[in-house]
Amino acid sequence: MNAILKPKTMPEVEFQPLTADWLDRVLDIENTVYPHPWSRANFEDSIKTGYQMQVLTSSDAKNADILGYFIAMKGFEEVHLLNITVSETYQRQGWAKLMLDALTVWSRGQGAAWLWLEVRGSNERAQQVYKAQGFKLVSVRQDYYPKGPKANGREDAIVMSLKL
Repeated sequence: MNAILKPKTMPEVEFQPLTADWLDRVLDIENTVYPHPWSRANFEDSIKTGYQMQVLTSSDAKNADILGYFIAMKGFEEVHLLNITVSETYQRQGWAKLMLDALTVWSRGQGAAWLWLEVRGSNERAQQVYKAQGFKLVSVRQDYYPKGPKANGREDAIVMSLKL
């Protein structure tokens, strides 16, 4: 007898502008996921500056979950990804890829020829996601990031780019 396999149910999602209204919830995720999270001031400055900031939410308006968010800065013929985060609950489900796809489409619409990012040298999982999306290693910035709060020293940043 053949069993019928049902696909895993994925929530319906939508992008919304990341505004000050989302900050408390975004900061909860940021502080959970990262040893050196962005501060409220980092997010507020990004909002004031007008960076491209999107939050990916479940489309349940009454009790929308935040699946992830990204912040990107437009430059001359390029976009620089400053922060991309998937909530711990939703990691390893393809949401980072979806957010990168959305950022790529937006970047092309802005006339960008390149999409740039830095990632911690120790964050091999993120590096694999970026490579799978077509990002290439450009260089290494020595001692760019501080190490975790319980470790002294600094770690390298891997600079990657995607030709659009």
